[in-house]
Amino acid sequence: MSAPPVLAVDGLEKHYPVRRGVLRRAAGHVRAVDGVSFAIAEGETLGLVGESGCGKSTVARSVLRLIEPSAGTIALAGTDITRLGKAALRPFRRQMQIVFQDPFASLNPRMSAGDIVAEPLKVHGHGDARERDARVASLFAQVGLSPAQRASFPHQFSGGQRQRICIARALALEPRIIVADEPVSALDVSIQAQVINLLMDLQAEKRLSYLFIAHDLAVVEHIARRVAVMYLGKIVEYAEKRSLFLAPLHPYTEALLAAVPVPNPRLRRKKRLLEGDVPSPVNPPSGCAFHTRCPYAEPRCRVDAPRLQEVAPGHWVSCHRHAAE
Repeated sequence: MSAPPVLAVDGLEKHYPVRRGVLRRAAGHVRAVDGVSFAIAEGETLGLVGESGCGKSTVARSVLRLIEPSAGTIALAGTDITRLGKAALRPFRRQMQIVFQDPFASLNPRMSAGDIVAEPLKVHGHGDARERDARVASLFAQVGLSPAQRASFPHQFSGGQRQRICIARALALEPRIIVADEPVSALDVSIQAQVINLLMDLQAEKRLSYLFIAHDLAVVEHIARRVAVMYLGKIVEYAEKRSLFLAPLHPYTEALLAAVPVPNPRLRRKKRLLEGDVPSPVNPPSGCAFHTRCPYAEPRCRVDAPRLQEVAPGHWVSCHRHAAE
């Protein structure tokens, strides 16, 4: 019998009430995440991509129970953690960690880098002060920092070094899965490659699983094995990396890939510019949420919402053009 995935998410939803009037009554809901499902195996990276505001970061925080989901289930190594209380959830916290987008904002400026990395060990009662210090020195070396830099403060590091500190902190409790929420988008391109390579080396060494969230498809292509494309709170395409990049099936995925710069001035590629703005999640369009911007929209797209279904082995898409008969 095969082992359960490290992380399995089924029908995840997160809705925020929109309150109006003197009495602040709920007049509607923002459907930030609306029925998202995926699974990540041991040692695998799932890339989650989409435009800003599509719900990627909300998925990340809901999966880690940093915010409470409105519906759906979250299973960590086969154990449902969706409704666990704080005390029962505490042991599972050690198995899942996060690396935030802005390394400077996610580090306490009043604490030294060594104390920041040691804090998870202290909170969870790992060893005495000497053992924790030795563990922190080892973590600094693993992420490419000098153990002598433990006494320095966040403002004394570069952006790439700060993100390495964040990665060391995420590794402190030896997690099984790390949620990387756009971990390189705030870094220079040359530093992005270094951090991505570091994450890949750590994954190979420790069999880590990643939920890697990004809007840069070139970065996702480099690190991910499978890719899920989100639009307005839903996954619209979900496939192996090679299949998705070579033969995208959803018009939104086509547009995202067409916008990726090609490092060859002689190569001309047809642009598929999306028209219009992303609809409001408070009042999404009827039928397919993408039909207001889709160049292939048909009359039924305005009425019937397509289901996410498997149209080829391992390739799922939510589009009437590719619906199974």
